[in-house]
Amino acid sequence: MTERFKSKTVIITGGARGMGAEHARAFVREGASVVIGDVLDSDGEALIAELGSQAAYHRLDVADPLAWAEFIAFTEKTFGPIDVAVNNAGVGGSGTSIEDASFQSWRRVLSINLDGTFLGMRAAVRSMRNADRPGAIVNISSVAGIIGTPESADYTASKFATRGITKAVAMEVGRYGIRVNSVHPGYIRTAILGELDDSVVAAKTALPRIGVPRDVTELVLFVASDEASYITGAELVVDGGFSAGSPISLRQSVQEYFKSP
Repeated sequence: MTERFKSKTVIITGGARGMGAEHARAFVREGASVVIGDVLDSDGEALIAELGSQAAYHRLDVADPLAWAEFIAFTEKTFGPIDVAVNNAGVGGSGTSIEDASFQSWRRVLSINLDGTFLGMRAAVRSMRNADRPGAIVNISSVAGIIGTPESADYTASKFATRGITKAVAMEVGRYGIRVNSVHPGYIRTAILGELDDSVVAAKTALPRIGVPRDVTELVLFVASDEASYITGAELVVDGGFSAGSPISLRQSVQEYFKSP
């Protein structure tokens, strides 16, 4: 294992479990000091107990500007100015048609998925610029930020917007040596998928399996590292080919596809 992030400070929102927790473990293994922000206090504290002195937890509601101010102050006091920010916190959509969707649900999804990313980028850029150091920001979007998904107007809007704001901010802060990219996971085996079976995904992806958090983590590590020093404003998709098209030809049924060699 290399130490690509030795002596660097990394913040990860929504890092108490799922993909965020996997990112935190990997950054610590790579030498970073990591601060996890989440509202799942018991999960966050348990993860810190696992990770040891290179990690710290601080409660963070990503949609609250005042909470961000406290979170950044805690981070800088504990480990120093930010080098890498991973805006990972997010919630799923309502799963309802546009006719049945409530405005309250719409605002909740947008406040966490989009407002939280905006506030996270603003805070990270300020910390990096105040310390006069380069940095990397990784915004976790979704394959739903690449293609439309039915009964998911709220979630899809938030993830397309994350893709767009990533590009806008990348063009703004590149002159300071700060890179901003978005990562777009597809079907990844986390709690949000519930009991979704691999066979459902296999019919929709070039690689016939559900992804695992590590598939996303490896990409996050790369794009946050100096190995990606000339990559910014990019959208990096890790979805097994889901957004590329369908592996099933027009002449095939799903049953025929799975019987073919």
